[in-house]
Amino acid sequence: MTVVWRSFVALFLSASASFAQSAETATGGTLRVLDKTNGTVSDFDLASGQSAQKGLISVQLRECRYPTSNPTGDAFALITVRAQGANDPVFDGWMIASAPALNALEHPRYDVWVLRCKTS
Repeated sequence: MTVVWRSFVALFLSASASFAQSAETATGGTLRVLDKTNGTVSDFDLASGQSAQKGLISVQLRECRYPTSNPTGDAFALITVRAQGANDPVFDGWMIASAPALNALEHPRYDVWVLRCKTS
């Protein structure tokens, strides 16, 4: 592992640890889905545990968290994305609103990212 990569990982883990100590769990959140084939974008306001269908995928918001000190700030969402006809999810993990590329959905047709948590 290079020195730069180690520094990045250490910084990310440090930020994640401090975030986890001062985070609130929201009742839901807003996810955006882009269909790269036809160029359509859909926003879904989902409650925790709720799913939405877009074309050939289903997106479930399992949990959404936000910084206590900045409720309109960065959202962290635990999501599961399933492709039609597949047994295993194509994505299952945390996404960060301000840095969706850190843990992105790898799909040839769809992009999914977190916009915000519902704070009220």
